[in-house]
Formats: sequence, C-alpha cells, structure tokens
Amino acid sequence: MVLGIIPARFASTRFPGKPLVEIKGKTMVQCVYEQVQRASRIDHVVVATDDARIYDHVRSFGGNVRMTSAAHPSGTDRCAEVAQDFPDATIVVNIQGDEPFIQAEQINLLTETLSQQSDCSVATLAKKINDPAILNDPNIVKMVFGKSGALYFSRQAIPFVRNKKPGEWLKSHDFYKHIGMYAYRRDTLLQLAGLSPSPLEMAESLEQLRWLENGFRIAVGITELETIGIDTPEDLLKVTGG
Repeated sequence: MVLGIIPARFASTRFPGKPLVEIKGKTMVQCVYEQVQRASRIDHVVVATDDARIYDHVRSFGGNVRMTSAAHPSGTDRCAEVAQDFPDATIVVNIQGDEPFIQAEQINLLTETLSQQSDCSVATLAKKINDPAILNDPNIVKMVFGKSGALYFSRQAIPFVRNKKPGEWLKSHDFYKHIGMYAYRRDTLLQLAGLSPSPLEMAESLEQLRWLENGFRIAVGITELETIGIDTPEDLLKVTGG
C-alpha cells in the first residue's frame, strides 16, 4: 500500500493558520487533499495535524485525519507517527500542506521514482531552473544530483560555475530547484524520525541534509511541472490576485 500523508500545522511562524486559509472557495488543506486523491499511485490519504481546528475541518469535508503530537519539529516526524499505525504501507509519501497546486502527475512520478530504484530509500523531485531570480533566491532550495541520486541541497546557487559571470550561469550549466515532496520506504521513515540534527542541516536549515549525512540515498525524479508553495500571506495574494 502507498500511504499519502499531508502534515498540517496551525502554528506556522510566517503564516499562522495557513492550512485553513481559503483559496478560491476551499481551504488550503482541502485543496491539497483533493489533489492527492487524484494521484492514481496513492492508495490512502491522511492529514496529520496537532490542532483541533484543522482536525475538525478535515472531518467536515469527509477527509481522513489523525491527531499527532504538538512536539514534532518537522513534517517528517509527524508523518512517522502516523505511519506507525499503517504497518501495511510499503511507501509513505509526504505531501506538503502548503502546496495547494501540486499535480497528481508529480505525486505519481515521485512514487514511481522510489519504486523503480531499489537501492534508494527516499525519493524527491527536481525541476530545471530557467529564471535567474529563482537561482539567486535563498528561499528556493537548489540541488545537485548524479547517477546515484541527490548529492547536495543548498539555499545557494549550486554548482559554482567558474570563469563565468553569475548572469551567464544559466546559459552555461543546468540548474535545478528542489520540489519539497518526499516518498520514503516505511521502515526508512521511522529511522529518519530517530536521527539527531546534523551540522549541514543546521547550517542550511534543510532537514534532507541530515539524511544524506547519515548515508541515506535519495532518488531524484525530474518534473517539468511547476509548483507554487504558499509560505507567507504575500504568497497567497499572488495566487488569489489580492
């Protein structure tokens, strides 16, 4: 069974109550839930939350929801708590609760990427960068990868293109941004939740670096579809037109 989990936390630092804001008549968490339901590779969908308001709302539109500990530092930990109750799940997909426009095709691609690479225990997605503003935005995570999977994630533009001006980099090399969605083998997810924060993770504030530092291989699927994450009220205004 492939289990899709949507971590949804009310107390976001930059955007409190984010899962319950409305986008074209539906809350963000409902938009994400319905997009995940459209993915043919997902067998069961659950929202994982620590807030009664989100719990009650998901129940109100007929969704599956589980209450989880408020002490979890990340969505991965929240997913791991829920995954413990689903021993039949072979793959667990973590779909960010602030990605209301995520496409079913991307979720299917992510699941297939992990299924097809037996030597990797985690999978994620990347998209080629064509905009210099994205390349230089520290809020957008960049990544490099090779035949064995992901090599590094950074808020910096990577790799550094020697002997070229930064304005020429996109013409000289292919750069990729990270699409922050993960598929894990269930046993791996439970292991990841038990790892302590690592030096690279703390430096970049990127949890996936902890996994690389601990020797977990991350398979990478390439998507051509764009995603729009909602991190701040300003991001919401961009997609709703104010």
